[in-house]
Amino acid sequence: MMRWAIVGLLGLAAVLACGSTGQGEDKKESIRLFNGKDLTGWRIFLDPRKKDVAPDQVFSVVDGTIRCEGQVAGYIITEKEYDNFELRFEWKWGSKVHSGRNSGCFVHVTGPDKIWPKGVEAQLMDQRAGDFWLVDGFQLTVDKARQDPNTSRHYFHMKGGVEKPHGEWNQYVVICKGNTVKLIVNGVEQNEGTDAEITKGKILFQSEGAEIYFRNIELKPL
Repeated sequence: MMRWAIVGLLGLAAVLACGSTGQGEDKKESIRLFNGKDLTGWRIFLDPRKKDVAPDQVFSVVDGTIRCEGQVAGYIITEKEYDNFELRFEWKWGSKVHSGRNSGCFVHVTGPDKIWPKGVEAQLMDQRAGDFWLVDGFQLTVDKARQDPNTSRHYFHMKGGVEKPHGEWNQYVVICKGNTVKLIVNGVEQNEGTDAEITKGKILFQSEGAEIYFRNIELKPL
């Protein structure tokens, strides 16, 4: 009887251990920030001077993607704040160009809505994906060798020729762990910054001059 009691206790302990492990893994499962159907979990902010433009004229959902028309400056921004995560998304350029193919993904966004709010921009400008822009005074330590000599808050990416031709999908990975931010474009590490002054905030995607599409926007807690 004693032997069977011990076996039973060991079995119970194993079940509890598995259950505990499973719960820990669930907490680290990826979160779909875009459901492919609508902009649930996001809100739209446009340049207040463009009061005659409806938000859905700038940002809309088309065939499982977020389409940004691009002519009016603004952004979609998450309703929630996030910290310690790996953000993955895909983007491609559309055919409409108003003032140059430009956009960006901001992380650690804080403060009031405006053009543009405080945060770290993972640049999406054509052939500049992987650059850092430190917006509205955001403090991040980046290798001085990559600092733009003309604009101190701009830091160049490490390797050129990584982006795909217009109309093809590219992948961005933005890793925010502790006070570090790392940018990876199409599998190539392009930038890294440390000592971020803010390590938690919202995520946004810009409308800034050209038609651009986003899809497969997922966040994995770290």
